[in-house]
Amino acid sequence: MAFRTILEFPDPRLRTRAHPVTRFDAALGTLVDDLIETMYAAPGIGLAATQVDVHQRVIVIDVSAEHNQPLVLINPQILAREGEASTEEGCLSVPGIFDEVKRAAKIRLRAQDRSGAAFEADYDDILAVCIQHEIDHLDGKLFVDYLSDLKRERIRKKLDKERRERLSPAAAASSGSARRAY
Repeated sequence: MAFRTILEFPDPRLRTRAHPVTRFDAALGTLVDDLIETMYAAPGIGLAATQVDVHQRVIVIDVSAEHNQPLVLINPQILAREGEASTEEGCLSVPGIFDEVKRAAKIRLRAQDRSGAAFEADYDDILAVCIQHEIDHLDGKLFVDYLSDLKRERIRKKLDKERRERLSPAAAASSGSARRAY
């Protein structure tokens, strides 16, 4: 397993639409393991392959308190949406930024597991929100796209400034937020 670099907004590669997975082989298994390791290290509760510049329809999620129950979703497709929930979201590709986003409260999902077996399941609460957030990544969409143009531009400028400061010699070790992003 290897830790992968997470792309950050406004990197244009985050806007790439992911392709369906057609080969369920050792390379896919390695990608899944790398995504899980990267998600835990970030730390986050969800990660899409697009976020690490791999444009395949692969998502990993773990909303468990112990962070030891990863859910692998390959070629995920939302079949039904129900209700509405407004949740504060964060994103590993938009570090340190959190804002309210409205999404479906419950979803019905069709996907494949890491071996290629197809399944359907119903999800709600934070898991439903996280799945929708990660599928957006696979479609080239970010949670900041749900915000106003003004907010999105402020976020872009803030992240650009933080990146410049991080790269400067004076910016040594500092970071961290108690919140977890996906």
